[in-house]
Amino acid sequence: MKKIKYFYNTNTLRYEKLETPLRVTLLRILGFFSASIVTAVILVSLAYRYFPSANEKRLMQKNENLKDDYFVLNEKVRKLQDQMTELEKRDNDVYRSIFEANPIPDSARAKALAQQEEIKLVSSMDQDNLSSSIATTLNNLNARINFQTKSYNEINGFIKNKEILLACTPAIQPVSNKDLKRIASGFGYRIDPVYKTTKFHAGLDFSAPQGTPIYATANGTVETAGNTGNGYGNHVVINNGYGYSTLFGHMFRIKVRPGQKVKRGEIIGWVGNTGKSTGPHCHYEVHRNGEPVDPVYYFYNDITPEQYDRLLKLASSSNQSFD
Repeated sequence: MKKIKYFYNTNTLRYEKLETPLRVTLLRILGFFSASIVTAVILVSLAYRYFPSANEKRLMQKNENLKDDYFVLNEKVRKLQDQMTELEKRDNDVYRSIFEANPIPDSARAKALAQQEEIKLVSSMDQDNLSSSIATTLNNLNARINFQTKSYNEINGFIKNKEILLACTPAIQPVSNKDLKRIASGFGYRIDPVYKTTKFHAGLDFSAPQGTPIYATANGTVETAGNTGNGYGNHVVINNGYGYSTLFGHMFRIKVRPGQKVKRGEIIGWVGNTGKSTGPHCHYEVHRNGEPVDPVYYFYNDITPEQYDRLLKLASSSNQSFD
C-alpha cells in the first residue's frame, strides 16, 4: 500500500496531502539512471583494469613475450652492427691500404636506407610496429652486408693481381749503379744549370758515360719514344699501369717504339746528352696518378737497406741539376 505523505500548510493552518509534480519525478528518475550508468562505467573500468579476463591475460602475456623477444633480437642486431662496423673499418684502414685502393665512403655503404631512429618507448608499440622496426633494421644491415661482400670481392681481385701490380711498380734504378756514385742531382728544388735559378727538378739525374744502358724499371707499355721538343731530348715514357708512369730523358739512342710492351730490367735505350742537358746523364722520373713523386722511394729491389740509407742522403743533397 502506497504511503500518503502530508505537510502542514501555514497559510491554511491545516494538514494537506503532499503531491510531487511530474517534472520533479522525471528529474529524479533521470538522475537515478545517470548515477547508475556512471557508477557502472567506473566499476567496469576498475574491473577491466585490475581484474582482466582470461583472454586479456593471454594477450597481455603474449605482448610481454613479444617485447622480450624484441629486446633479444635487438641486442643480437646491435652486436651484428658492431661487427659490421669493425669489418668496414678494417676494410678501409687495412685491406684497402695494403693494395693502395681508395676507401669506400660510408654514404656508399649504408646510406641507401635511412638510418633507423632508436626506439624510445617500446612499451607503446604494438606487434606490427615491433615487426616493422626489426624488419627495417635487418634490411639496413643486409644492405651493408651486401656492399661489404662486393668490397671483399674487389679486394680478392686485388690479391689475384698483386703479382702483376708489383711487376708494374717501379722498383730498380734505371742505370747500373752498384757503387751509388752516379746520382748527380735529386728530386726537389735545384739550381738550373742553364738559367742559374732555383727550379723544381721532378726527377733524379744519373751521371754516366754516353752509351751506358738504360733499363725499364717496371713492366709497362711504351707511350712515347723520341724527341718531342720538351727539353728531354730523346726520351721514353712508359705507362706502367695502376697509376704509375716512368720517364727516361736525354738518351743517345732509343731502342723501343711506342706501343711496345717492356719488362723490368729490359734495355730501352742508352745514356746520351740530347735536349736541355749539360752532360751525359739519364734523367729519370716516376709519376703516380699524374703527379711526380721522388723516384728514390722506388729503389728497393736492387739495393740493400744500408745502400738505401746512403742513397737517400745522396739524393737529398742540394746541388745543381744536369738539365
